[in-house]
Amino acid sequence: MSTTTIRIAEDLKLRVNKAAERAGKTAHAFILDAITETVERAEIEASFHRVADTRWANALASRKTVAWDEARAYLEARAAGKPARRPTARRVAD
Repeated sequence: MSTTTIRIAEDLKLRVNKAAERAGKTAHAFILDAITETVERAEIEASFHRVADTRWANALASRKTVAWDEARAYLEARAAGKPARRPTARRVAD
């Protein structure tokens, strides 16, 4: 394990110490958890963007898409626990 030094403002250091105490952790553990959570969130966002970029490229290449009103109706039905038929992608008019 390596060591990294960070400089933080005194008021932030006090806030970290208080938050760590409330969480029942050391400031060190609290900071590590915060860094881990931030890195994981950044990785998830990057993965999401890769999937979105791929899907967008596929939509542009195929020129097929699902109308928003159909997609919304499908999602609302599924969210309500109702059976729903998946909407069909249709070719976009030129």
